[in-house]
Amino acid sequence: MNNADAPVGIFDSGIGGLTVAHAISELLPNEQLIYFGDTAHLPYGDKSKAAIRDFTSRVCRYFFERGCKAMVIACNTASAYAFSHAEKHFGDQLHIINVIDPMIDLVNDQFSDVKVGVIGTKGTIGSRVYARKIKQHSPGTRLSSQATPLLAPMIEEGYYNNYISKTIIHSYLEKKSFKNIEALILGCTHYPLIKKEIKDYYKRDIAILDSSAITAKAVEQLLKDQGIEASKRIAQNEFYVSDYTTSFEHATKQFFGVEIKLKKLRLKA
Repeated sequence: MNNADAPVGIFDSGIGGLTVAHAISELLPNEQLIYFGDTAHLPYGDKSKAAIRDFTSRVCRYFFERGCKAMVIACNTASAYAFSHAEKHFGDQLHIINVIDPMIDLVNDQFSDVKVGVIGTKGTIGSRVYARKIKQHSPGTRLSSQATPLLAPMIEEGYYNNYISKTIIHSYLEKKSFKNIEALILGCTHYPLIKKEIKDYYKRDIAILDSSAITAKAVEQLLKDQGIEASKRIAQNEFYVSDYTTSFEHATKQFFGVEIKLKKLRLKA
């Protein structure tokens, strides 16, 4: 594995993983981050398992060639469909973390034996990864799942915190199956961008669980366990996209507070 000065790679289908990248940057400021948003293939939620595994493998190969010591799959759909595949083929080259398992651990520790909702892409919800893992670890938890396919593309296009997003969010959350939930898992890393709108929908206090801070802590623990924490930052963070979009550039500035130069990168097949 790579040394402590090596970067940490972060991968998502688009801008959603910036929520994870920002949390890691805040918690671990000494770590250099290399971010790749696969905007050319967005959204992943309606892609086949084979396609998602292929996209993820290309990113794994790129991060390995860049000398990364660890990689975060900051996409729930890729975590559901490609994490095991990536571990099998690249686990001896990279420490790989997904965004689902840290969330499962949190639910197991703090929300067992209650009613919990989860929203995500068609791919994530269709994989039943949350239902399967929560039942395995917290059999008393009652889980209600809802595919919300319009949310990720809506956020990618910058339609949030407005009337359009409010209408779409409410149409999903008012489903009868979500009645009386005590916690809601945001099963897509895009969704923290609409976290306030989701909280505003509920007139009572429920826990809104997003994976950004949880995943950042998992990365911190991994680096500590492996003895590969960086003592100082030796290079600037890098941000790449497979296809340039103005909404992505807007989101990077929103999360990091500074202008960030985006570079277009097409990965080898």
